[in-house]
Amino acid sequence: MMLKCIRWVCVVVLLSGARDGLGQSTAAHPTDTQPSAAVQKAISLEQQGNLVGAQAAWDIVVKSEPRNAQAFAHLGLLRARQEHYPEAIVAYRKAIALNPAIPQLKLNLGLALFKSGNFTEAGKVFEAELKSRPRSPDAGRLTILVGMAHYGAHEYGAAIPYLKEAVASDPHNLSLLLTLDHCYLWTRQLDATMDVYKQILEINPDSAEADMIAGEALDEKGDNAGAVQQFRAAAQANPKEPNVHFGLAYLLWAQKRYDEAIAEFKAELANDPENSQAMIYLGDTYVQQSQFDQAREVLEKAVKYKPAEPLIHLDLGIVYMETGNKEGAISELNKTVSLEPDNVTAHFRLATLYRSMGKKDEAKVEFAKASSLNKKTDEGLYKRIADANARPDSTADGAANPDGKQAHPEPPR
Repeated sequence: MMLKCIRWVCVVVLLSGARDGLGQSTAAHPTDTQPSAAVQKAISLEQQGNLVGAQAAWDIVVKSEPRNAQAFAHLGLLRARQEHYPEAIVAYRKAIALNPAIPQLKLNLGLALFKSGNFTEAGKVFEAELKSRPRSPDAGRLTILVGMAHYGAHEYGAAIPYLKEAVASDPHNLSLLLTLDHCYLWTRQLDATMDVYKQILEINPDSAEADMIAGEALDEKGDNAGAVQQFRAAAQANPKEPNVHFGLAYLLWAQKRYDEAIAEFKAELANDPENSQAMIYLGDTYVQQSQFDQAREVLEKAVKYKPAEPLIHLDLGIVYMETGNKEGAISELNKTVSLEPDNVTAHFRLATLYRSMGKKDEAKVEFAKASSLNKKTDEGLYKRIADANARPDSTADGAANPDGKQAHPEPPR
């Protein structure tokens, strides 16, 4: 299933101690000489907590002292503390160009890059700092930051060694363990995922998020019953956990247990009324059960959130088709094929509609497309089965899906 609902709360917790700062020994002495009156004023305002006034004062300093690295460093710090990260990054880079030896300066640059969402560049800065100072007091902090930067950039495999090292130093840190467990899950190291899950349970046996990770791992292993059980445990541990009901509902939907799925999709929407994925699949579930009025109400709301989602337009096309709105159906089905040209269901439905409206030429074109796509699908499946059967270790599951990944069905039509 791979929900990949990244838990940025982990990032917030792990970075809670990673506040920007400058070495106190240098903060008050930007040069080897007595600081100017302008510098003294800027420092005084900063010490008073007047961030806006201090920033204006440091702006005056850099105009009169354009090579004052400390002035740019302080400007970067003040801008970062006001969450003006792009401006902070510019100031930090100027300070580094003038004096890269200022304590904490490169770390501050990395933090500003991270907090601005530029995880790749942040990771490069943190990694360079870690390599240059492997035994510094900041080494443990930098190890976490490198791992989290890779995590933020969706480079889960690259994050794992750093997160493992961080966990080894702090084995009871739940945020670190959960983040590492996500990385194992998303790189499909499923046995390692379950091992870390057991570690988490020793610390917090009621971790809903850990139960969800284990549920996804079991789902990837093909243990549908076990996956459902884990998600039910997660929902019981914390019924307000983001996406816990959606994850359970999706599993039930994939198993065509539609009545149960509807209840869970609704529970997710009760927690998060703007969860577009829950809307989409709730609407689809209603379509599966031919509850077209309920489906239309949900899908017409969902399309406002996800106008480029093919499944919404396909389901709306089916709803309109089944309730006699032929023009509406044609419009929605055409939107589907514009977004997903190989959607055989949409082409077949269009062909059927055109034929019912006496549009023989249009129907002929759509039937031909549907037929061609079906043939292409059949040939592709035949080739995969033949290739799998040619291998000595082939199995029925491998033949059906050679990459070993469980395939969740598209909605049957």
